[in-house]
Amino acid sequence: MDDRRKRLLYRATHRGTKESDFIIGGFFTRVTADLSDTQVAEAEALLEENDIDLINWVTGREAVPERWRAGLLAEVMAHYRGLTA
Repeated sequence: MDDRRKRLLYRATHRGTKESDFIIGGFFTRVTADLSDTQVAEAEALLEENDIDLINWVTGREAVPERWRAGLLAEVMAHYRGLTA
């Protein structure tokens, strides 16, 4: 993995809460090596969001903002549904 993807993976797995590390980090642990450069840029922007907001969106506690309704967040949400099924 290149340095950019390593940083992304570190940021995804060291979010600050165990719940975020498990859900967000678990997803990115599985997919980071296979992300395109465009997806890496999207992931970097997504990980700039607040942990509480991310978890609330993924778990359905809050509506997902329009800008995140497709792409990687949708994949993170599908990953979470697979964990809770």
